[in-house]
Amino acid sequence: MQALTQQIPEGSRKEVMAYLEPFMLNEMSEYLKPVEEMWQPADLLPDASRDTFFEEIKELQESARELTYDLVAVLIGDTITEEALPTYESWLTMVKDVDKNEQGGWMKWVRAWTAEENRHGDLLNKYLYLSGRVNMREMEISTQYLLQDGIEIGTGNDPYRNFIYTSFQELATNVSHRRVAGFAKKDGDKLLAKMCGVIASDEARHAKAYMSFISKAMEVDASEVMVAFEDMMRKKIVMPAHLLRESGEPQGEAFTHFSDAAQRLGVYTAVDYVDILKELLREWNVESVRELNEAGERARDYLVRLPDRLLRLADRMKMPEQRYRFKWIHA
Repeated sequence: MQALTQQIPEGSRKEVMAYLEPFMLNEMSEYLKPVEEMWQPADLLPDASRDTFFEEIKELQESARELTYDLVAVLIGDTITEEALPTYESWLTMVKDVDKNEQGGWMKWVRAWTAEENRHGDLLNKYLYLSGRVNMREMEISTQYLLQDGIEIGTGNDPYRNFIYTSFQELATNVSHRRVAGFAKKDGDKLLAKMCGVIASDEARHAKAYMSFISKAMEVDASEVMVAFEDMMRKKIVMPAHLLRESGEPQGEAFTHFSDAAQRLGVYTAVDYVDILKELLREWNVESVRELNEAGERARDYLVRLPDRLLRLADRMKMPEQRYRFKWIHA
């Protein structure tokens, strides 16, 4: 390990990313599945070629009617977030200091990750369309706005900050989809529960991949990774859909109400945010990292104290009570 550290100058992202390239290529199969073996939206949705199609649609709609208002709102917000995938792909292809060769490890990963993620929006969008509970035009307007407005998440083009963000975000989406699956099952919608469950499983695999990228970078550039981690947590990890809006509204307005619904339900809360931070601290063994420079040590000390501080803040947060009437949802 020491020899590797000496070979790669501290803070030299280009050399570190070149060091990660073979790992990305060799380990990709651990975090991605062959296309032919993966679930596809058609596996889970009613089949229009079958004589039972309309009966299946009726059953789907009857189950969807039992879902609570807040749960439908959260599901729509999650779906729109997934549908903004082109923005996320373009953001990941702009990361600096990585080999942009299409056959290289990074670009192969981004394309394969995008291909897997693309199924999520396809599946949920079709479910919502068939459910009969959603004003699809309003939802589609929000999706177009989110793609048009883009994202500003504080990572810049830095690979370390990007990998830290995606590690956090994939864990967060796993929590959200898994919780929606649980609530859907409780409300009697077994089909939706299964859909969100398989999506959550994908997100968990993807989180492991991004966390492994940071673990490998830590081996050879721990101080710079630690400083990047501190910087991201000081800024706070914002959700990729934080600019979400409905028609005629300013940027971010709908995201506030979507977040309130998620908090009320317990789909994704301030405590979940802290729990994800704790998981990353454990995964990267942050408290035990040594041989850091002065900035790295300050960053490590800040990070290990942060969960307790955030928990105190979470305890003082008031639960949003007033339910917002979304344009996305039919009364």
